[in-house]
Amino acid sequence: MRTTGDRIRQAVSFEVIGLLISVPLAAFVFGYSLEKIGVLGLIGATLATTWNYIFNLGFDHTLKRLTGSTRKSLKVRFLHASSFELGLLVAFLPVISWWMDIGLLDALLVDVSFALFYLVYAFIFTWSYDTIFPDTDTEASPSKKAPPN
Repeated sequence: MRTTGDRIRQAVSFEVIGLLISVPLAAFVFGYSLEKIGVLGLIGATLATTWNYIFNLGFDHTLKRLTGSTRKSLKVRFLHASSFELGLLVAFLPVISWWMDIGLLDALLVDVSFALFYLVYAFIFTWSYDTIFPDTDTEASPSKKAPPN
């Protein structure tokens, strides 16, 4: 399992790189100022960073309990990224509506756009992160593996 320090490094680097890409892109696509989208991005990054830590900790514990390992297959990576984004989508919708002073339907369009961007980005980032900073405990020792069902 990853250490707390490693999880913090992962979460912070994910959000910083994501903001550097998404804020200018969203400002251009939606026609808002960099400042307005930038503050929304910072609010979202704070929310997402908190969710990232909690979600990944729970996901890894569950994965290790079910499989004896934190190694993620392609299918599990897709489930991981999709589940994370769905939870964040629900939490971020009212924040977008409030900050951008737009209705929920317009906020949903902005929210879904960010979610689609981050779905692809999360998949690429976590795969890259796991390659650059491999989890030193991806495999449980035979004595620690979960018993067969």
